[in-house]
Amino acid sequence: MGERNSVSMVARTGIGLVLAAMVTLTASLAAARPVPESFADLAESLLDSVVNISTSQRVRASRGIPVPEVPEGSPFQEFFEDFFNRNQSEGEQPSRRVQSLGSGFVLDSSGLIVTNNHVIADADEIVANFADGTKLEAEVVGRDTKTDLALLKVNPPHPLKAVEFGDSEHLRIGDWVMAIGNPFGFGGTVTVGIVSALERDINSGPYDKFIQTDASINRGNSGGPLFNLDGRVVGINTAIISPTGGSIGIGFAVPAEIAMPVIEQLREFGETRRGWLGVRIQEVTDEIAESLGMDKAEGALIAGVTDGGPAAEAGIQPGDVIITFDGRQVSSMRELPGIVADTPVGKDVDVTLLRKGEKLTVTARLGRLEEEQTVSTLSGDDTPGSDMDSDEAVQTLGLTLEVLSDDARSEYGIADDIEGVLISAVEPGSVAEENQIAAGDVIVEVSQEAVAEPEDVTARIERLRAQDRQSALFLIASPDGDLRFVAIRLDDQPSDDAPDEESPEQ
Repeated sequence: MGERNSVSMVARTGIGLVLAAMVTLTASLAAARPVPESFADLAESLLDSVVNISTSQRVRASRGIPVPEVPEGSPFQEFFEDFFNRNQSEGEQPSRRVQSLGSGFVLDSSGLIVTNNHVIADADEIVANFADGTKLEAEVVGRDTKTDLALLKVNPPHPLKAVEFGDSEHLRIGDWVMAIGNPFGFGGTVTVGIVSALERDINSGPYDKFIQTDASINRGNSGGPLFNLDGRVVGINTAIISPTGGSIGIGFAVPAEIAMPVIEQLREFGETRRGWLGVRIQEVTDEIAESLGMDKAEGALIAGVTDGGPAAEAGIQPGDVIITFDGRQVSSMRELPGIVADTPVGKDVDVTLLRKGEKLTVTARLGRLEEEQTVSTLSGDDTPGSDMDSDEAVQTLGLTLEVLSDDARSEYGIADDIEGVLISAVEPGSVAEENQIAAGDVIVEVSQEAVAEPEDVTARIERLRAQDRQSALFLIASPDGDLRFVAIRLDDQPSDDAPDEESPEQ
């Protein structure tokens, strides 16, 4: 009997400890971030800081009246043509005013307002409409097309209620967020949801790193703020994915970590001043990592270096893999453009590279990325096949290789400064074709060793096979000199992976 009481007491004690632990855990979670019963207080404190942006522009409209079809040679033909041409001439076409709506928020009480660039693009007139009914004309301080952000200025009769940027870098999937904006012209609309995903790339620009949210975002929400529960702006609502044009729970916001430096530069200079390294980069795939002897796929592979640019001056070479930049880890190619862009122009930065299996660090002084330095991508268009019938042709891995002769340069339009081995044909269905290698391309290197004869290529491939390598890394030059790296498996079996893509110039 005493033993049963003892066991019962132990059991009750154990259950009590578990319940106490659960209560303590629940209390600590609630203290860390209590879930509000209502968002009314938060919304009320923020509504006055969100503005509706209305824009208008005058466009010349075409009458769009087709000329009636009449038989050729008809006596009415000349009459109709003269009548309709006269009435649809440039001077006769009426113009009309086109209006559009968007959102924005007050960043500074003196009258600075943040919105999307696409909200105010091409506008002749911009008006900021406030919650109290005030309407103020706005002028553009600066805009950035790459991040789709713009900074406006109004002259208010009294200080405005401003909001602050918050910390988007520590957002977590599942965090509460609130969007306020002007969807479909319904100003002051509040919607609430969670962070659905982070660092989304929707192929809208070189610095895509969007916050995805299921808070309702619709047309007219563009440029409006995405708030955290502290009432700070963690994102700027920019885009939606929808087959109907309405919210289906997939909206995207530019994170504050990207927006803040852009807005600060627009505020100070009226334009952006991004860092520039002068390289073209590719993703390090598993196959490329294996061909380079890397333990895992990471970093950004240098596909080309701009002559006279910061990278060239620092000694960075095609085939290098950047793994850290200015002390920040580069886990993938996508991360490097944003890191470089956010680094001050003229700063000396340490760049850690992998080169032929060895790690080294170089110092580069960043230049400034100019607007004309646009995206540089490689075309997948096929080059016409060769009509040459050479006894010296060599076939390997689905490629027909020949000496790069003067006749070949003339036939394919290959630049004089390109040296290597000509690809005169590509076998249909091969790995080479899958990777968009075409006749007229030139093999410059195989596994970071220069080649000049077809036999150089085959000898290098045999050495790699003897080393039990699964793939070979080819440096391919297009006829006009664009370089890219392609990893070709030595078993020459096509995979399901998409061809490697090259990034914007950085």
